[in-house]
Amino acid sequence: MEKIFNNTQVAFSLKSDTELERAYFLFKMIANQPLVRIGTAVTNFALKANLPVEKLIRATVFDHFCGGVNEDDCITVVDKMYTKGVCSVLDYSVEGKEEEEQFDAALKMTLKTIEFAKEREAIPFAVFKPTGLGRFELYEKLGEKQTLNPAEQAEWNRVIERFDIVCKEAHKNDVALLIDAEESWMQDAADDLVTDMMRKYNKEKTIIFNTLQMYRWDRLDYLKKLHEQAKTEGFFIGMKLVRGAYMEKENKRAEEKNYPTPICASKEATDINYDAAVLYMLEHLATMSIFAGTHNESSSYTLMQLMQQRGIAHNDHRICFGQLYGMSDNISYNLAANGYNVAKYLPFGPVKDVMPYLIRRAEENTSVAGQTNRELELLKTERKRRKG
Repeated sequence: MEKIFNNTQVAFSLKSDTELERAYFLFKMIANQPLVRIGTAVTNFALKANLPVEKLIRATVFDHFCGGVNEDDCITVVDKMYTKGVCSVLDYSVEGKEEEEQFDAALKMTLKTIEFAKEREAIPFAVFKPTGLGRFELYEKLGEKQTLNPAEQAEWNRVIERFDIVCKEAHKNDVALLIDAEESWMQDAADDLVTDMMRKYNKEKTIIFNTLQMYRWDRLDYLKKLHEQAKTEGFFIGMKLVRGAYMEKENKRAEEKNYPTPICASKEATDINYDAAVLYMLEHLATMSIFAGTHNESSSYTLMQLMQQRGIAHNDHRICFGQLYGMSDNISYNLAANGYNVAKYLPFGPVKDVMPYLIRRAEENTSVAGQTNRELELLKTERKRRKG
């Protein structure tokens, strides 16, 4: 398999020299763990104290990792990326809400993004988080097989209704819908709900996608069981495959509550698990669609190679590669240049509300071995190339 991800000219073709320097500066900062911790604390304090820091955040970390403060704001970025064949997934990244009106607002926003996607080839997917439409504790209670009291049951019925409204709208407008995964202790309830939606709306083709976090050792078995169910009941499966974003939290909780961690024993085990899920889905591509959400070059090459071996076209509509905006441009743009389907997750929302997401991104980058250094090396190479 030809190595294509080192072509920095293609990777950063949309970046001006100024944007390239800003990216280099940002990843230099992120590479420094103590700085990320201090920066996070200071930023949180400044925002809570209503200090005038939004402009600074907007001009640096926000504009690098986000598309804008609202969906209209994102269109410039969406159109720009699409000139290079890279699609967008508009991701309303407001996290940690608890109130009914906030869930209704998130529902409204998700429906708006489906409307946007319907009208634009450059936006093939819509997306939402389960906790965007309902309270975390409810999912958790149901996941632990606890009985809901009447008020909670009424609240859960509203969560089901929101899910159904979004999925029905996606189905009606023929827009694929990605539903993100979250912490393992709330995921069972979310999985059951998403499966209900697949059963209902994936009868003719894949519209609804669940997410499998492959740093969990039980997820491949879950996929195989779901496949048996889908065969019996006659529905298509859509899966976004990711490694996962809550590792430290998962391990810590397992230790505190004295149960076996759901996380694979090693990074290598996670990689093997991820590639095994990709292979399993490719073997059953007649009834499955894959959104391969990965920043891992090796996994990307593995999928490309498997497609080649099986004679699957680069642009087969059932396979899409995905990365986050502001990261792994070397993978996204080089894949697109070679005719593969690629989509960048493009987060948006008010600066203050998106900060938890951005902080998670920065912390994740410092904890994923080699991620930040690789970004820096690629940016360094491109700076050098431009200076000739």
